Amino acid sequence: MRTAVLLGFRLRQEVLEWSGAWWFLLTLVVQAVVAPLIGLFVWSAVSPDDPAIGRYYTAVILVTLMTESFEQHTFSERIYNGTLSHELLRPQPVVVGVIGTNLAIRAWLTVLGAPIVLLTGIALQIGFDWSAVLRSAPYLVLAAVLVFLWTFLLSLTAFWTDRVHAVVGFGSQLVFLFGGTAAPIALLPDGLRRVAEVLPFYGMIGLPAEIAAGTRAGGSLVYQLAWVVLLVGVVAVLWRAGVRRYTAVGS
Repeated sequence: MRTAVLLGFRLRQEVLEWSGAWWFLLTLVVQAVVAPLIGLFVWSAVSPDDPAIGRYYTAVILVTLMTESFEQHTFSERIYNGTLSHELLRPQPVVVGVIGTNLAIRAWLTVLGAPIVLLTGIALQIGFDWSAVLRSAPYLVLAAVLVFLWTFLLSLTAFWTDRVHAVVGFGSQLVFLFGGTAAPIALLPDGLRRVAEVLPFYGMIGLPAEIAAGTRAGGSLVYQLAWVVLLVGVVAVLWRAGVRRYTAVGS
């Protein structure tokens, strides 16, 4: 309960702080929607008579906005400039602040990016089955958790390297290629599709987008939950090892 109260307080604080940086937030929105829009244009040209492509990529845009994570900036930079020491001295888990910042940025991206999603739907004359959108909600929540854990895990490499942005960039490319943004997973060659459906990246973008678009009736929440548990374990191990190294060098 105490952690939930602290998280709620931090979330309100971060939402207010980020409200003054809406020009910067707009650049993040543009950055988030560019790749799905490119995928939409490419695959719409390949299959111009398939309305499912438009619905899918419109859903991908929304999923991307609601799940984006930037811990390589909001967390890793604190390791580099030494301010993480202050966070470690506070009587609360460091991750509370990290999650609060994450949720605040996602909330602003969703609000600022909603007009783009709406205009895309109107321009393509897309109609959604709202029962399918509601079914996608638990998958979207787990997708948001997965993206956060994946980005935070990669951001923890800042304890050992000053190339964290390159590391996170590589991880983002894996999500782009195997998560369903570069191409819908169903359109990949059989062998590659089977691999993609096992990796966690499909659960981060493609799975909730497919369900919301109505191109897939449902999926396995167990698949997403299994990856959540695994990534939580890896994050916990890396965090403990990283903090030991951080404090050992006198930070």
